[in-house]
Amino acid sequence: MTNKRPPARPRSYEKKVGLVLQGGGALGSYQAGVYEALASSEYLPDWIAGISIGAINAAIIAGNAPEHRVQRLLNFWDDITATTKMWPSAPAGPLATWQNRASALTTVMFGQPGFFMPRPPQDWFSPDNCISYYITSSLKGTLERYVDFDRINSAKDMRLSVGAVNVRTAQFAYFDSEKITIRPEHVMASGALPPAFPPVEIDGEQYWDGGLFSNTPLQYMVDYYPRRSRLIFQVDLFPAHGSVPDNLDEVSEREKDVRYSSRTRFATDMLREKHDVRHAINELHKLLPPEIANTEQAKRLYEYGCVTEMDVVQLIYRPMEPQGALKDFQFSRSTMEARWQQGLSDAQTTLKASPWLAPTPKELGVRVFDVMHEILVGTGGLSNASDVGQSEGQVSLNVRGRPPLSPWQ
Repeated sequence: MTNKRPPARPRSYEKKVGLVLQGGGALGSYQAGVYEALASSEYLPDWIAGISIGAINAAIIAGNAPEHRVQRLLNFWDDITATTKMWPSAPAGPLATWQNRASALTTVMFGQPGFFMPRPPQDWFSPDNCISYYITSSLKGTLERYVDFDRINSAKDMRLSVGAVNVRTAQFAYFDSEKITIRPEHVMASGALPPAFPPVEIDGEQYWDGGLFSNTPLQYMVDYYPRRSRLIFQVDLFPAHGSVPDNLDEVSEREKDVRYSSRTRFATDMLREKHDVRHAINELHKLLPPEIANTEQAKRLYEYGCVTEMDVVQLIYRPMEPQGALKDFQFSRSTMEARWQQGLSDAQTTLKASPWLAPTPKELGVRVFDVMHEILVGTGGLSNASDVGQSEGQVSLNVRGRPPLSPWQ
């Protein structure tokens, strides 16, 4: 990676900036690294939305003053990985694989401090009363320690939205600081993944992890009315591209990647098509003669039109080698730090490319960029592939210092 600075953000690029964070447990330190890069850039988000671990990271970011956000994220991740801080960093290979498995199994057996812990043995003598394997009461104290909820509910510089699903009705809900008072319970509900974690009660209703319904809050941010043109950094934790597995552990890991990444890709593709149709409706309405444009049918159609433009920048955690089916339970300190640094590096590289500064074709309502994918496959620029996005410009990047391409990209 070169020391070239990102291009200056021109005044003509007036889009608001959003940040959407996917669920993924221990993988979430990658998101913290991405935010560290954004915090020192000209693209500081004014709206952040998250699900599961993404909701926790989002709350920490929104619940602190800009100058303290990165440090508070680091404090949180240091705390929940404290039990493994003395573990050495294993080199790649069998030893690293063993350490990752040991870390995940330690989490499964003993939980993570300040996050969740196994139910006490006496609970299992009354199994009818057990609706989860772990209890998450300690998470509330952790959130209250690292998140200023008064700031979330009163600050005007950043909006917070977290998603959860109603256990009784299966209806998805976003708890939005612009609409309601956000409490620790809203963030905990977004990360209450069954059967590991119990549901969280909010206003008489029980809620589970929003990832059961949708693992990315992208659509909520784009569809929210009144719409604003936005540059949205979409941080995902499960890669779409991967190798054919060689053993059962890799099968389970790949299944999880496919399950979550495919839903994210489907949501992104549908969003792009829908917003392009909105643009087409707006352009068509301009061509209608007055006698048709003034009909009730034309007016109803015009209500579905839109002139806003969305640039979606994908940042996806792509480990350089298999990490196992329990990778989202690997809370070891060294793994957390490696993921954080990869998020920081990927975001810095993406900011240096800034492909969203290229002119937008008039027919497009949404552009989707994945700079790291393009670097890793060696094209040197954005293509028109449906899983990458479209751009009129080319990205020229020097990727010295990045590990060689692995099949896990």
